[in-house]
Amino acid sequence: MKVLRWILLIFVWSLLLSSLVITPLAWIGFIIVLFGLYQRRQAKLGLPLIGNGIFKKHRWLIIAGFLFSVIMAMVFVEPVEETAKDIDKPKQEQKVKSETKEEKQAAAAKKKADEEKKAKEQAEKEEQEKQEAAKKQEEALASNLGLVAVTVSRVVDGDTIELSDGSKVRLIGVNTPESTTRHEEYGKEASNYTSTKLTGKKVWLQKDVSETDRYGRLLRVVWLAIPSNVMDENEIRTKMFNADLVLNGYAEPSTYQPDVKYSDYFVKFAREARDKNTGLWAYGDNGTTKGDLDSVETSTPPTNNPPATTPPSTGGTESYQNCTELRKVYPDGVPSTHPAYEPKHDRDKDNWACER
Repeated sequence: MKVLRWILLIFVWSLLLSSLVITPLAWIGFIIVLFGLYQRRQAKLGLPLIGNGIFKKHRWLIIAGFLFSVIMAMVFVEPVEETAKDIDKPKQEQKVKSETKEEKQAAAAKKKADEEKKAKEQAEKEEQEKQEAAKKQEEALASNLGLVAVTVSRVVDGDTIELSDGSKVRLIGVNTPESTTRHEEYGKEASNYTSTKLTGKKVWLQKDVSETDRYGRLLRVVWLAIPSNVMDENEIRTKMFNADLVLNGYAEPSTYQPDVKYSDYFVKFAREARDKNTGLWAYGDNGTTKGDLDSVETSTPPTNNPPATTPPSTGGTESYQNCTELRKVYPDGVPSTHPAYEPKHDRDKDNWACER
């Protein structure tokens, strides 16, 4: 009971003090409560009480003061809240305005970002469509010109490459100095140049007449870019890699029948490079490997014996000024046992003259 009494007292005093915070009128009831408590103390001590009648009933005074404070708090609590709201109203309005402004700014920023994103996506889509259209147009043009797109995986030497599918390609119409099984002057430079220009690159192959040589290599012209006209000299100069090798002095023209589509251009380009002593032509008028511009050598020294006394050949011989002339009769060249074989045409000393 004693504990419950203390809990009740704490509750009553808390309620009474809360009333004082809510409204000043609650102080009247608080004073009445204090007066009642004073009268109660006086009564316990046997001292005279103040006043007469109701003032002597200290319990009623305490109850009346408590109830008065609580009632005043209940009456005035709403106006106090309304007053607080009125005081805070300008701040709230300012806060609402600030939040509204921030929301508008955020909405505008979001709208702008969405528009930029949409514009970017549209631009990317248009660019992708443009690239696809260009690719289709490129493929159609290549198909019409008989060109096949391939990727070069590695370079064997200056005039031979290997594709990503493992097949090897021998560039037709040109011959670079050897740099693999044997070495000729400027061969390494030619091989490095081809490697720099073609390794890992997408190129286009063009067939002339022959499919492969006797080594099984594809015989092709290599284009670095698709030409609009495969016989236009300017495009041959700027887009064909075979021609590029000749123009920059890394290869000599080397014509083998029946693949002679560009032979005249290659000879023309080689003469230009030779006149400027470009690349391998700096080593002399015959360059550093065999080709169509090799000078004619004297095949038979003069003799004072009359023709009738010249002993006849046991098997008969044929003589040609150069490989171009020989290939007109023997497109694949001739072995050393053939009557048309001459050492001057066998520049690589493999006992086969004017081979592909």
